[in-house]
Amino acid sequence: MLGSTHGTLTTDLRARVVACGEQPGPSVHGITAGEGDLDVSGRPLYAPVPDLDRFFRPDSVAVIGASDADGRPNTGITRQLIAWAERVGARLHPVHPSRSAVFGLPCVPSVADLPEEIDLAVLLVGDPLPVIEELAQAKVRFAVAFASGFAETGEEGAAAQRRLAAAVERSGLRLLGPNTNLNAFEEFRDDLEGPAIALITQSGHQGRPVFTMQELGVRLSHWAPTGNEADLETSDFISYFAGRPEVGAIACYVEGLKDGRSFLLAADRAARSGVPVVAVKVGRTETGARTAASHTGKLTGADQVVDAAMRQFGVIRVDGLDELQDTAALLARARKPRADGVVVYSISGGTGAHFSDLATAAGLRLPPLSEAKQAELHQWIPEYLNVANPVDNGGHPVGDWRGRKIIDAILADPQVGVLICPITGPFPPMSDKLAQDLVDAAETTDKLVCVVWGSPVGTEEAYRTTLLGSSRVATFRTFGNCITAVKAYLDHHRFTAGYRSPFDEAPRTLSPSFRKAQALLRPGHRLSEHAAKQLLRAYGIRVPREQLVTSAAAAVRAAGLVGYPVVMKASAPRLAHKTELGLVKIGLTSASQIRDAYRELTDIARYESIELDGILVCQMVERGVEMVVGVTQDALFGPTVTVGLGGVLVEVLRDAAVRVPPFGEDQARSMLAELRGRALLDGVRGGPPVDVDALVEVVLRVQRIALELGADLSELDINPLMVLPRGQGAVALDALAVCR
Repeated sequence: MLGSTHGTLTTDLRARVVACGEQPGPSVHGITAGEGDLDVSGRPLYAPVPDLDRFFRPDSVAVIGASDADGRPNTGITRQLIAWAERVGARLHPVHPSRSAVFGLPCVPSVADLPEEIDLAVLLVGDPLPVIEELAQAKVRFAVAFASGFAETGEEGAAAQRRLAAAVERSGLRLLGPNTNLNAFEEFRDDLEGPAIALITQSGHQGRPVFTMQELGVRLSHWAPTGNEADLETSDFISYFAGRPEVGAIACYVEGLKDGRSFLLAADRAARSGVPVVAVKVGRTETGARTAASHTGKLTGADQVVDAAMRQFGVIRVDGLDELQDTAALLARARKPRADGVVVYSISGGTGAHFSDLATAAGLRLPPLSEAKQAELHQWIPEYLNVANPVDNGGHPVGDWRGRKIIDAILADPQVGVLICPITGPFPPMSDKLAQDLVDAAETTDKLVCVVWGSPVGTEEAYRTTLLGSSRVATFRTFGNCITAVKAYLDHHRFTAGYRSPFDEAPRTLSPSFRKAQALLRPGHRLSEHAAKQLLRAYGIRVPREQLVTSAAAAVRAAGLVGYPVVMKASAPRLAHKTELGLVKIGLTSASQIRDAYRELTDIARYESIELDGILVCQMVERGVEMVVGVTQDALFGPTVTVGLGGVLVEVLRDAAVRVPPFGEDQARSMLAELRGRALLDGVRGGPPVDVDALVEVVLRVQRIALELGADLSELDINPLMVLPRGQGAVALDALAVCR
């Protein structure tokens, strides 16, 4: 029986950190000092934050290839950059080899002739590569490359982009692009107040709806169009925006992540700072199948890993641009919730019931109001109407003084944190009065008031002026977007309130188990079951009593030592799935059965041309729930850990959850909570509950294997992991490991 090791691992780690003099530093703006720290695989534990102040607010700008000639594409861009420079107070210097002036501004022939040090250079040239070295010599801090024809065009373009990226890395400057656009230099409204949305897009057109929200009164502070991300990437801007005091939320449109680790570090920084990140990440479907030897390798696709990683670090993933704008706007502007209870209030019982069904199905909590509160509401609402939640006022009370009384009474309830009023269509003067009462009430409360204005027209005065004119009411056009945004709002604040960065507790030194495990690895080979179990044993994961034998007589002796009944299995490095070939015999209870099984197993192996390293004689373990725990390598995030229902149904049910290391015990338990078959662990049909603590322990130990062995371990598969009744532990009955 295994004891709890999560606490042991954590304690041992802290002891080693102290012994090595790696004391945690003081916290600065929510980030632990010592940002050069590396984990056991040599990867950084904290996100570097580029100083982008001089990118967005430069003192000096150079436009390479500036033009004022009629009909030239560069002319319109130059004109827009001049206007932008004036707005931000920057000095702009045109650069062109054959012009003395551009739009009346003195023009120099080359970068070397610029009259001062430049913060930002905008490259209006077809090939930015030759200019990079000139910019480096002039000590330019930032550059933007609009040119296309790089990675978006195929392998030849990708090679050109790699050359560009290498030149930028040598130069010391930071580059936005290539294949970017002018979105960073848009004109933002400066008459709007309150927290703002910072926007990051890999496609400029996809950010246009969020940018347009300024016309609805939603403030936007920055727009970073990252393009092909040869250097500066989405993660850099998330890290930077998370530290900006004016930013209330970060909205992202992501087509592909450049580096998974960098993205998680940036998301971690945002979570520490309490800044919500809302993202559309395209690519939910996979166009090709992955080939993997292990069960876990077949259980998770690339997008499932992205989805899990985002949830793990608090990134709110939405599907549509409309959801992106509505969710980001709510999260940017709404105050922290006082409670998580949601009340639906409407002038129609049907509307309230419909909305409540959808909200409950999405996971929002709609608590019934107390009898005292219902009695209070019935002072103004007829007795025959339901006011438990949803609250149906019947229509008429909203037309007079009673309407505001009802809203104030609901908001006064301490269990209510959100009031949602769906108005499915304009019905003046009733809807107009209701909208005004909601706006007025929102100004006097610190609780969230949401309105769904269902009219498809959107030109009504109650909508355009009353609702959109309020900075305190969150207004939506659809039920779905409102529910998505409110759930994200409550989930975000719940997540950040208890957030503990896994990077703070990630192991920085190798465990004593590492050397033992490393000695077992065979680069480029698959380990036999026996060797794979030795790997598990090195990390303290319990395996059955077993012996590897090479004769029938030795098998009989081993069975006596292991204890009847036993299981006999063929063992070979290239043997992944033994059951399908008949190379597993279970429930053997006598010496004669042992001898017969040995002969049969070796005969099958000979027939199948399998070169055995022996026959395993194993303790037979029964009476538990079969699970699968494993490690696979994701192209973006590196090693990932998967847990799911195991045994023969693992690939049929495909009931699994995945996480990207590092993660703590809370995330390991949340993985189990995601499983559709989670109830099996609590006992069904009179069966005893199993040892969930031992299962969590195995998941954490497997994570340690993933962190320490890194890419040297292509796959690890424990299937089945037999989780025994509570207090009796968990046993890895079979294991597969593939080395890089």
